[in-house]
Amino acid sequence: MSGCGAEKGLISIDEALTLMRSTPQTLMTETLPLGECLNRYLAQDVFSPVDLPSFSQSAVDGYALHTTAEQLQDSVFHVIGEIKAGSDAEHRLLDGQAIRIFTGGKVPEGTTHVARQEIVAIESDQKIRLVEHIKPQADIRFTGEEVQLGQTLAEVDQKINIGGLAALSMAGVQQLNVFKIPKVAVVITGDEVAETPDDLKAGKVFDANGPLLKAWFKDYGLEVEILHIADEASLVTQCFERLKQQFDVIITTGGVSVGDYDFVRPCAFETGFEQIFWKVKQKPGKPLFFAEYKHNLHHCYLLGLPGNPAAVYVSMQVYGKVLLDALQNQRQDIQWFNGILTHDLKSDARERFLRMHAYFEHGQLKLKSLTKQQSHMLSNLMQANCLVRIPANEMLEAGRELSGLFIIS
Repeated sequence: MSGCGAEKGLISIDEALTLMRSTPQTLMTETLPLGECLNRYLAQDVFSPVDLPSFSQSAVDGYALHTTAEQLQDSVFHVIGEIKAGSDAEHRLLDGQAIRIFTGGKVPEGTTHVARQEIVAIESDQKIRLVEHIKPQADIRFTGEEVQLGQTLAEVDQKINIGGLAALSMAGVQQLNVFKIPKVAVVITGDEVAETPDDLKAGKVFDANGPLLKAWFKDYGLEVEILHIADEASLVTQCFERLKQQFDVIITTGGVSVGDYDFVRPCAFETGFEQIFWKVKQKPGKPLFFAEYKHNLHHCYLLGLPGNPAAVYVSMQVYGKVLLDALQNQRQDIQWFNGILTHDLKSDARERFLRMHAYFEHGQLKLKSLTKQQSHMLSNLMQANCLVRIPANEMLEAGRELSGLFIIS
């Protein structure tokens, strides 16, 4: 077998993912106010400091009642007051008494039922009559029926999403112990970036990698520093020397292959980085480079991406996310989905990540490949919503089940 798929030294996608997942040293933890913890990963279990509800309360607008009668339809009650949500319930109900109460209001001592106002007929200012029968304890939210004091609300490694943040806030949680988020620097290498349309005539191209990575990290939830460095070894070395001390991760684009101006690897070695792997048997993104710098307790990881924008995009969706998650103690396998290919596909010597459009049809997830898959092309990302793994050296027919990954927006 010949061709780039048979090149010696290439590791598989799964081998690369395993190294990316297992190598990083988990970052330290920090305690933050709850409102600053959206999309952060918990470093400690969270226990409820209160019962929820913290007091028995009305589930409806209506009347709290006290009665020993078994049949309540047409029963008449004497109204002795009113309780709004947030007010103290100082009243004690006796048999035959009622009190006007609103949703969330604390039910007074002696309450046996709460009657929603739709089944209450007002006889006078101080008398009501029930027009329907209700069961004991109707429409009362009892203390601790949702959550009890000391109950586990969230566990280590759980991601705090919007719903989780709201649930913890309702329970009175004020702060959380979470893993620190990585400090990331992005280095765009190359001399070919065009500033204006006129620059295209001089053989330059517009920068897609800078905006792509800035948007990707914003979607992930990180602010990053983006630098542009010319293809000069001394400048790349100086850049790495500075960044390795200040950041947890350096992401580079371009300069990781074997060309005369590919300085990322030699400059990384010169500044103390040790190679974890280089070159993956995949398409796009074969010359992917992963290295680690260690000094005392500080670790910095360098993820060198090829310069072609599709390779940058695919590599960040697959490897970039795995690296950033691992630094926050998230080391589980990627959760691939399964879908049905809707057309035939030619074989390739390397395993591929193809940009596809996934959609449901008759209860099945279908996969449609998009045109213009070359590593320098991005236009199909306007339609793509997933990356699909295509096995190497196989002709695929329509109906084949494949594994895919829904991509960060």
